[in-house]
Amino acid sequence: MSSATGPAGSLVVSVVIPCFNERATILKLLRRVVDAPFAKEILVVDDGSTDGTRDLLVNQTTGLPGVRVFFQERNQGKGAALRRGFQEASGDILIVQDADLEYDPFEIPMVIAPIVEGDADVVYGSRFLGGPHRVLYYWHSVGNLLLTTLSNMLTDLNLTDMECCYKAFRRDILETIRIEENRFGFEPEITVKLARKPNIRIYEVPISYRGRRYEEGKKVGLKDAFRALYCLTKYGLRRK
Repeated sequence: MSSATGPAGSLVVSVVIPCFNERATILKLLRRVVDAPFAKEILVVDDGSTDGTRDLLVNQTTGLPGVRVFFQERNQGKGAALRRGFQEASGDILIVQDADLEYDPFEIPMVIAPIVEGDADVVYGSRFLGGPHRVLYYWHSVGNLLLTTLSNMLTDLNLTDMECCYKAFRRDILETIRIEENRFGFEPEITVKLARKPNIRIYEVPISYRGRRYEEGKKVGLKDAFRALYCLTKYGLRRK
């Protein structure tokens, strides 16, 4: 990853978008990222989609400024797609953006503000700090609370939403971390490894959330919660 700067020395943000079978949302999401008011490059990593998403990315993204598309040969998972995107990124700040419409790209400037202002090295969004959100799936929120609590116990952080998609990093910080998880275990893995970095400054900011139902394309399920639990134990108890 090499550094890049925008007009008048402004920081450039690499928006890394892992994508799997999101034909219904990917183009609308990309247009919103393009329109969002900050200097950016946009990196989409299609993770072996089989629903026509690839055709859309090949045929309908050439006119979208700043968008670069990469294709995984087969489906490997979110963590693998993010590894590829991070390797290809050239911005000063890197942020994860899901390919659905659950998170609003117009809030990215708010998420990265603590890094831009020099106060933070990493920023997590939080769906539980007061932002508007769609009311769905009580047991999901319970599971998220339990995983976040266990994460905090292992890392001595006081996050409210460890599993949130929006995670922004200074590029030089992210370059020091080796991401091992291929799928949704990325979230607990990166959290534990960040917490072990000396003197790292982690912030949280409230974000809005427009959650989807499973019939609308939501993918995270019970097995992913168990994997997150396993990853917290694996990386949290591993010797430094």
